[in-house]
Amino acid sequence: MSKKVVVCAYHNVGYRCLEELLKQGADVRLVFTHEDSPTEEIWFQSVRELAERHGIPYLTTDINEPANVAKVREIAPDLLFSFYYRNMIKPEVLEIPRLGALNLHGSYLPKYRGRVPVNWAVINGETETGATLHHMVAKPDAGDIVDREKVTIAFTDTSFDVFTKVTEAAVTIIARAYPLLAAGTAPRIPMNLAEGSYFGGRKPADGLIDWTKSAVRIYNLIRGVTHPYPGAFTYLEGKKVIIWSTRPLPGSAEPGMVVTENPLVVGTGEGLLEITSLQPEGEDEVAAGGFAAIVHPAGKRFANP
Repeated sequence: MSKKVVVCAYHNVGYRCLEELLKQGADVRLVFTHEDSPTEEIWFQSVRELAERHGIPYLTTDINEPANVAKVREIAPDLLFSFYYRNMIKPEVLEIPRLGALNLHGSYLPKYRGRVPVNWAVINGETETGATLHHMVAKPDAGDIVDREKVTIAFTDTSFDVFTKVTEAAVTIIARAYPLLAAGTAPRIPMNLAEGSYFGGRKPADGLIDWTKSAVRIYNLIRGVTHPYPGAFTYLEGKKVIIWSTRPLPGSAEPGMVVTENPLVVGTGEGLLEITSLQPEGEDEVAAGGFAAIVHPAGKRFANP
């Protein structure tokens, strides 16, 4: 007999994991998702559209609202899943499903608990991350682990590249774990939080480049927040410039100082950084050569205003 399931989902991970549950024959009775934000670049698949195609009722109001808690109680699901749902789910909801409430997190837990784990892993120069399915408890990303899958992070990967890998890992996990969860035979591995780390969310303002840091650290920040994220930025003669792509080079120069225009090379606290794509505020993104031909930045300094 198929199990009754309630799903909280958003983003590509939410879409693909819900899709996999449906392939597995889960009886999805209700989906909670989010309204798209008008201030956010919506580059990912729509959970709401997937629910509509399959005739599954969905709500964009918070699952924790009393009326929604009552709906979940009425359904009496066997399982509840959270796939990149952005609201913390309260303990009174987590206690409802008979076989457990589980979350798919975009890191190899217990490392990178918390918000935007893929971006943080790239920004910090990690060489691997992963996806983890775990039981939800009151503390975020702290419940028993059911399954994990590692993915590699290449030195040239952006956060988008890694997020795509993590999404595939998430689907692999759901395909493996759902039959075991439905049968009540899935493993539960206690999470050792002492072996991990917790990271908070990021704001666009956190993308400000500190040119006194090494070229590699700046490079990691830039690839960690480049498209489709807001991007890392700096200032040239008081004007904001978003830096979309770079590559670190050997050598030395004063931090922020433009060494050459073509290629566009800038000094850092350790090493040099070649800028290959950038965007002055209010203008279109351009290759560095086109920018340099107009601005002639040689001898000028990228710095905070």
